[in-house]
Amino acid sequence: MGDAHRVVVLALDGVYPFELGIPSRVFGSAGGRYEVLTCSVDGLPVRTNADFSVTVAHGPDVLRTADTVLLPPFDTSLISRELPPGFAEALASVPAGARLVSICTGAFLLASAGLLDGRPATTHWALAEVFRSWFPKVALDPDVLFVDDGDVLTSAGAGSGVDVCLHLVRKDHGAAVANQVARMCVVPPWRDGGQAQYIERPVPETMASGTSATRQWALENLREPLALSELADHARMSLRTFARRFNEEVGMSPGRWLIQQRVARARQLLESTDLPVDDIAGEVGFATGTSLRQHLHAAIGVTPLAYRRTFRGRAGAAAGAAGD
Repeated sequence: MGDAHRVVVLALDGVYPFELGIPSRVFGSAGGRYEVLTCSVDGLPVRTNADFSVTVAHGPDVLRTADTVLLPPFDTSLISRELPPGFAEALASVPAGARLVSICTGAFLLASAGLLDGRPATTHWALAEVFRSWFPKVALDPDVLFVDDGDVLTSAGAGSGVDVCLHLVRKDHGAAVANQVARMCVVPPWRDGGQAQYIERPVPETMASGTSATRQWALENLREPLALSELADHARMSLRTFARRFNEEVGMSPGRWLIQQRVARARQLLESTDLPVDDIAGEVGFATGTSLRQHLHAAIGVTPLAYRRTFRGRAGAAAGAAGD
């Protein structure tokens, strides 16, 4: 595999088979950019939460070679404030610079190990109450699909494991590669909103007159100001009804969603064109290049020039440097 980024998946007893296979499926579709290995704390077969066990090819020693360690979820009946046998020793062998990623109940492992204290994190919305009571030092956000805190990423249940893995591909190699991986896996490259839209509600409202068409219209007109009143008018709803319906369907406010879409489109243009930053800002609906810089930095922590240099090389970055 040469210089491929090594992802080591640490499977524990009770692991969910679907989520266990996500890293291999997503990262394995990235054209050899990643190597995915699966291990257990003792190298022995692992019981899943289904009616079968899985044999892993590696023991905990392989964790010493990891660039990213991924913790898939395990059955909720096994969650505890205490670390499972062998986990602390396995975790201690992970290199200091490696990324740590959890899916669903995997966040309980990171929290029990003290690695989430004072940091933002998420887990499955149905487990938020017990997580908060056990780990009050963690800044839990149960409404999002995943949280990227740099070297530690946490995600919600099942499908959000796909989301966070695609996010890492996008972060490492850009939107074009992530989009190709998503096509290979036949999944959307980016899901709107957060897990708030999936939370059970006692009396769910009908979405026959939803906001989907308006969201599509907004994506086709991102360069326009798109005031909330315009969106509500397009959806033929009052401002109050539109804002409430939008939040129910997407899990966030229309304004926050629009910023996310504009930043995502700006990233695509930075990767695929030589347009100056001010021109890109106009294309995606930010009033000025300064506004784009602020929102991009808030989203991913870098300037447009740094982002373009990362994903297009110095030649591409130089072409857009004048506007940065």
